[in-house]
Amino acid sequence: MMQNKVMTSIKLQKKLHRRLQQRIIEDGYGMRGKSKWIIESIESLLELADFPTLVDIADDMDQLSDIISIRIPERVMLRIEKAIIQVRKQYPTIEGVKSNLIRASIVQRLLRDPTTVTEV
Repeated sequence: MMQNKVMTSIKLQKKLHRRLQQRIIEDGYGMRGKSKWIIESIESLLELADFPTLVDIADDMDQLSDIISIRIPERVMLRIEKAIIQVRKQYPTIEGVKSNLIRASIVQRLLRDPTTVTEV
């Protein structure tokens, strides 16, 4: 059964975008595996009890020059929408919650998962 997917775009810092691309390849996802890697990172972020705080921290990122597109399955989109409501309850003034949530998930996975020795 084909899952409906929703296209969404987010902005990233150039350096973060490069690290993301490197990491997707290092993790063996291949160039076409970007959405899958990011979806998995979103799902892990939403497992964390303090994810709203991490989303709030991501709100401080600047120099968001690179735009990336992601195809997100509907079931994950619904989880994101529920998560957005939770974040807004805790941080009512935060803007662009969805983008910040996706950025936070990328940063957390880059920090959390084992990295290679070559990464500086």
